[in-house]
Amino acid sequence: MQKKPYMSKLKPLKPIIFFDLETTGVHVVRDRIVEISLLKVAIDGSTTIYTYRVNPEMPIPETTSLIHGIYDADVANSPTFAALAKELLEIIGDSDLAGYNSNRFDIPMLVESFYRTGFQLDIKGRNCIDVMNIFHKLEPRNLAAAYKFYCNKELVNAHSAEADTVATYEIFLSQLEKYDELPKTANELHTFSKTDKNADLSGYLVYNEKDEVVVNFGKHKGKILKDVLIKEPSYYNWVIDAEFPFHTKKVMMNVRIEMMSNKV
Repeated sequence: MQKKPYMSKLKPLKPIIFFDLETTGVHVVRDRIVEISLLKVAIDGSTTIYTYRVNPEMPIPETTSLIHGIYDADVANSPTFAALAKELLEIIGDSDLAGYNSNRFDIPMLVESFYRTGFQLDIKGRNCIDVMNIFHKLEPRNLAAAYKFYCNKELVNAHSAEADTVATYEIFLSQLEKYDELPKTANELHTFSKTDKNADLSGYLVYNEKDEVVVNFGKHKGKILKDVLIKEPSYYNWVIDAEFPFHTKKVMMNVRIEMMSNKV
């Protein structure tokens, strides 16, 4: 465990997990995690890093391995995600989550991975702080440029989960120091770093200005989900049986349950 100076500009009410994933690809449903690194920031500012190589139980495409440097042989004897799931959930606990582009990729991928193994990482009630969105709102650039800009350091071993995780955390600390106007609570940072109004983690369903769930893809894009389910009941079964993320299906189920309970 490393002891860091207390983040005086942040007012966390509970721990924050900064994390990064390396995967076989970028498809939330089809692809799998090959490395995960979590940096847990306690309320007192102390940090602990947990890094795991993961056997994805599928071949890693060579084009992907060339990016993150992890090949099939590197994870052949590593535990599967299913074997790590319980331990990871214990580490995460009730912590808020943070990462770089995490709202669009890492969090949906992590949630999907837990669902697949029979566990559940519930996002409800957690603040999700996306350092990339903060960065893009204030100083548009990529991760390596952000590290250079905020920390005056070169990002060595980019696309290593641990290197990217530590860099993201250091950028976040620098952002807190640099911008006095930046919110100082996890809840406010969660709101500030969001760039969408997704109802599900992958953006297949979104909220409109009335907080109604709206379809955000395909032939029904822009239509209120409840209206679609009333006019085309088979649409529900199509989504449930198709290759959509578990969280998308869960939101769909919740809307349908609400409709049935209200006799819509």
